[in-house]
Amino acid sequence: MIRYPAPIIKTIGITAPSSGVEQELHHLLERAISHHKEKGYNFKVGETAWTQHDAKSAAAEIRAAELMDMLTDEGIDAVIPPWGGELLIEILEFLDFSKMEPKWIMGYSDVSMLLLAITLNTGIATAHGTNIIDLRGPEIDGTTAKWIDVLLTAAGEEIIQASSDKYQKKWEHANPSPEVFHLTEKTVWKTTGAARLKFEGRLLGGCIDVIHHLAGTPFGRVASFREQHIPGEPVVWYLENCEMSVADLKRSLTQMKYAGWFENCAGIMFGRSPANHPTETYTVEKMYKDLEQELGIPVIYDIDCGHMPPQIIFVNGAFAQVEFNEGKAEITQKFI
Repeated sequence: MIRYPAPIIKTIGITAPSSGVEQELHHLLERAISHHKEKGYNFKVGETAWTQHDAKSAAAEIRAAELMDMLTDEGIDAVIPPWGGELLIEILEFLDFSKMEPKWIMGYSDVSMLLLAITLNTGIATAHGTNIIDLRGPEIDGTTAKWIDVLLTAAGEEIIQASSDKYQKKWEHANPSPEVFHLTEKTVWKTTGAARLKFEGRLLGGCIDVIHHLAGTPFGRVASFREQHIPGEPVVWYLENCEMSVADLKRSLTQMKYAGWFENCAGIMFGRSPANHPTETYTVEKMYKDLEQELGIPVIYDIDCGHMPPQIIFVNGAFAQVEFNEGKAEITQKFI
């Protein structure tokens, strides 16, 4: 059984379990907060959100304590970190999963490690999607705008999201747009050959650069999660590569396979990536074909997930129906 947070978002907590915001970039976080206050949201902002030193916002114990305070504060309805980072893995040993109750936490990149760990260790649904700083613009694209609809979906209900029309090829921080993102490229979801695909299962995933490090640890027990919370049900993995070469990516996927993460898997979806650099003549397209043949499951890639926005909000633990049709797709998530 998956536990879903209540569909109420009045007060948002901002804490930095990975990287905080450097002083010269405080205006970005301030703008995001101000923009959403105008929409009627309240905020509780932790000290870690405003600090950054040695590749992290603060010492691991401090980051973990502030996060736990927000997750157990009944006055906070959702927790959204400012962005990802590098060393979230350090805080996992200091978290008390037994004290966590259903509350939305949303983010991506390094934060996806936290999201997956929480879902695997508690059965609480978590939301992989945009961070708070990327919600600072006066306008918002249709794909990103769905974040609030997803978080306001109640247990027993469903939410449908579609592939985007356009995506951002590269970040242009010196040239801000009203939507924050510069959506210039036509979105085309791809497969290794099939024009149409349909599969379903429970969603799990995140940034593969970091989540594969959970395999073999107390925080990445996929088998026990499945047995306790979704017995007998297939899983649909969504993954995105931030920095790895194709060989790195294949090594990480193979580690996950050896750890049993892909058992009873209905399909894998890969986000667009600014990395995926070929290793010799081994391209990511060849790797996708190899993976599909090894696992005997469908693979979809260049989906709306990760570091080339916009992003569909994927809810860890939700039951998803994926329908792909000639470059476009629709994702139905059922909170059951």
